[in-house]
Amino acid sequence: MATARFPGKTVDVARANLTVPAVGRPVCVNGTPWILYLLEECVENVWEYCSVIIGLVSMFCFLLSTFPQVYEAYRNGKVEEAMSFGFLIFLFSGDLTSFAGCYLTSQLPIQVVTVVFYIFTDLILISQFVYYKIKNSSSKKSPMLKWLCFLWCGAASLVLLALPKLIIDSSTTLDAQGPSTSQSVEITGYICGYLASVFYLCSRFPQLYKNFQRQSTEGTSYLLFALAMMGNGTYGLSVVVVLPALRGSRRSFIIKHLAWLISSLGVLVLDFFITVQFVMYKKNSSAKSSEDLSIPEVEPLLCEEVELSVLEDTSSLWST
Repeated sequence: MATARFPGKTVDVARANLTVPAVGRPVCVNGTPWILYLLEECVENVWEYCSVIIGLVSMFCFLLSTFPQVYEAYRNGKVEEAMSFGFLIFLFSGDLTSFAGCYLTSQLPIQVVTVVFYIFTDLILISQFVYYKIKNSSSKKSPMLKWLCFLWCGAASLVLLALPKLIIDSSTTLDAQGPSTSQSVEITGYICGYLASVFYLCSRFPQLYKNFQRQSTEGTSYLLFALAMMGNGTYGLSVVVVLPALRGSRRSFIIKHLAWLISSLGVLVLDFFITVQFVMYKKNSSAKSSEDLSIPEVEPLLCEEVELSVLEDTSSLWST
């Protein structure tokens, strides 16, 4: 669900805080206007305000996380050697199930747009992987491959641009259904949220194995995982910060966010191990590069000694 990466109060909790307006009375008198307008949440105290700000920081980190890897893949051109396809597929599956949960639980418009953007960046990474794998495995350069890649990205962009509007309109129809139907749909949405958490956790294991198998992290941008760590850390912090401000049951609030808390904590731990791999394998690559640099310094000396010995033998033969 979109709340897996955008924390804070759920839509139901936010609506519960909104007072029913009477004639001539504004809604959420003591709330922060820009948060009410942008997120449709009535933030009335410093705890809720801090939670929303930290949640926006978390969202911003996740939005930026994939761009360093896109640039690194474009610069290096060997993304299929550096990135695990299993990592990309599990990440894409997690965002798809988050998308389904976002639709079924009628999340806020900003959350809908955000989760669609995640899917878009996943498609860019997968397209890069497929493009460079075909390009590097083929002996002939095909210009058709580049045009097909551009057409695919363009078509996907148009579809994803239209999705938020369709989802928001469909969410209005879901809200108009009966209470029993709405409850079953919401439960299905939370199940999708748990599935998304499983996919996010599983995404790191193929990349960990890929790095261990080749004993290197070359071609992989560390900012991808560093920003993900910041996003997951700030997400968990925003959920904890809002607890003192809750008026209802804290237990039900934690249960609703438990799947994504477990996912964020688990991915944070796994990204720590990836960080350790970056440190270890960077030392190995620097040691290897220093060895490679020292070899040319010896080889010319050996060649010169062989040449001198040949010249001396030749001169001795002529003198005899």
